[in-house]
Amino acid sequence: MNVLVVRGGWAGHSPVETTSLFLDLFAGHQVRVSDTLETYADQAALAAADLIVQCWTEGRLTAGQEHNLVTRVAEGAGFAGWHGGVVATCYEASRYQYMVGGRFLCHPGDFVDYRVSVTGDHPVTAGVQDFDVHTEQYFCHVDPGLDVLATTTFEGLHGAPETAGVTMPVVWTRTFGAGRVFVNTLGHSPADLLVPETHTIMTRGLRWTAGLPVLD
Repeated sequence: MNVLVVRGGWAGHSPVETTSLFLDLFAGHQVRVSDTLETYADQAALAAADLIVQCWTEGRLTAGQEHNLVTRVAEGAGFAGWHGGVVATCYEASRYQYMVGGRFLCHPGDFVDYRVSVTGDHPVTAGVQDFDVHTEQYFCHVDPGLDVLATTTFEGLHGAPETAGVTMPVVWTRTFGAGRVFVNTLGHSPADLLVPETHTIMTRGLRWTAGLPVLD
């Protein structure tokens, strides 16, 4: 299997450190790490990729880069990522946003305490109980057709009373053509991704998206 890791953009999301947490998952496979979105202009690199892992906040895709990436996922590559690296980026790229299934808008209160509720029945979250985190609570616009694996409920605090009672997806999957997409809105920092439940969901999600057995 060939894994393409594309990382960079805003340094506040620690793209090198966070992606490095998961590289050992693919020991024995071919892993290519790129620090430029120009990789999406390389059709040969994309054609070889079975899984694309992206952590690139505040990026912009050219029309050609967007076309190549979206086409490759529709053809069968997996696409996975977390936090701003997938949902707070490429805002002008509507086909990219459609593929991912969500778009970051805000996180009222910045770093806050909140509960993540596991929903549904999926190998990625099997056996994972609801858990508490202290991090950014992402408010997103999301596709209603997502397979939602975890949610959080906003309480209307931190100057955003209009959010009261809103249940927001935190983790989701979707099929896109012949490809699989996995998104986890947790993951502002390496510490966030090392929360045991988050780490389990993330490692399983990456393997599921790649079509590998889902193992702890």
